[in-house]
Amino acid sequence: MADKDLYAILGINKNASADEIKSAYRSLAKKYHPDLYATASESEKKAAESKFKEIQHAYEVLSDPQKKAAYDQYGSEDGPTMSGFGGNGGGFGGFTNFSGEGFDGFFSNIFDAFTGGNRGATSQQEDGADVECKVNLSFKEAVFGVKDKEIVFNRMEKCSTCNGTGSKSPNGVTTCSKCKGTGTITILQRSFFGNVQTRTTCDQCRGTGKIIIDKCPDCLGKGIRRAQRKLKINVPAGVDNNNTMTIRGEGCAAPNGSGTAGDLYLRFIVAPHTLFVREGVNVSFELPITIFQAALGAKIAVPMLDGSSYMLDIPEGTQNGTVLRIRGKGIKNLRKEAYGDMYVHIVVEVPKSLNLKQRNALRDISDEMAKAKYDKVERFNKIIKDL
Repeated sequence: MADKDLYAILGINKNASADEIKSAYRSLAKKYHPDLYATASESEKKAAESKFKEIQHAYEVLSDPQKKAAYDQYGSEDGPTMSGFGGNGGGFGGFTNFSGEGFDGFFSNIFDAFTGGNRGATSQQEDGADVECKVNLSFKEAVFGVKDKEIVFNRMEKCSTCNGTGSKSPNGVTTCSKCKGTGTITILQRSFFGNVQTRTTCDQCRGTGKIIIDKCPDCLGKGIRRAQRKLKINVPAGVDNNNTMTIRGEGCAAPNGSGTAGDLYLRFIVAPHTLFVREGVNVSFELPITIFQAALGAKIAVPMLDGSSYMLDIPEGTQNGTVLRIRGKGIKNLRKEAYGDMYVHIVVEVPKSLNLKQRNALRDISDEMAKAKYDKVERFNKIIKDL
């Protein structure tokens, strides 16, 4: 039977790299890990457990070059379906060996028998989990960057009590009796060609080759404990809200030191500015002006991101809603040495609460101003007249 769409399960495309496959798996595994649903309802627990197994299976196939190649070509990690030597569903039926393994597994066993059975015999390693940390930034820190910003987060670190061994004492670790410390065991299987020996990960020590008989009381034999970590980071200029940055190896330590440490994923949360509004690498703000500045034109000092000012030329006859652009005064592009633009939205403000003297002054010039050119007023009056 063909597998489900394993790429869709991990949320990646078929051209995803090995690192992208691993990253997607870690993110989803962390989200649906059964430990996170300890207090959830039974239905939620079962749904999470099913999803977790589905994610694990997808990663197991797509992270293995041979299984991935078979899946990509045939839609199943087991390769093409063999319905018997006659090809019509008769004969031997599905092409499996006596142990129930598929077509690829059968010939893998034969290969192991003639090469000493080394395939898949390496010790199992469990990598440390990834950690996500939110980093709060001010608008200015995001725009210009900041050096040596201290962040604090929790992660699993090597237990200082047992030095990561998981054992209470140096004599508390013994060699696994089942695999004799190799981390692998040999299994005898029957096939068409007789008995075949295969090697697989030891199920008693999970591939570590050792058994902890006197567990450390602080880490309970895992070799890692939760601890608070302080780290100074350099934030590049131009980061935006919800941008992420990865720091390799700063995640959780691997249990018992068996694998590599996880990664630290930083997610930036940028506070809004009281005046400026960010739109990618561009920035904008509203500039209120008087009706006289709009009509006669003016030069107005406007604020820049770095705290300096810029003399903006307001053209004569500027209308409400006009947008003026100041080139190169926006935010630095995160990936190259280039800057966005600043957009100034003009808001023409009509005065309110006039006193008697101000009212009389406006009346004195209203007759003369009525002779001025008003394009929109004239266009509207013409439409009304033609109705």
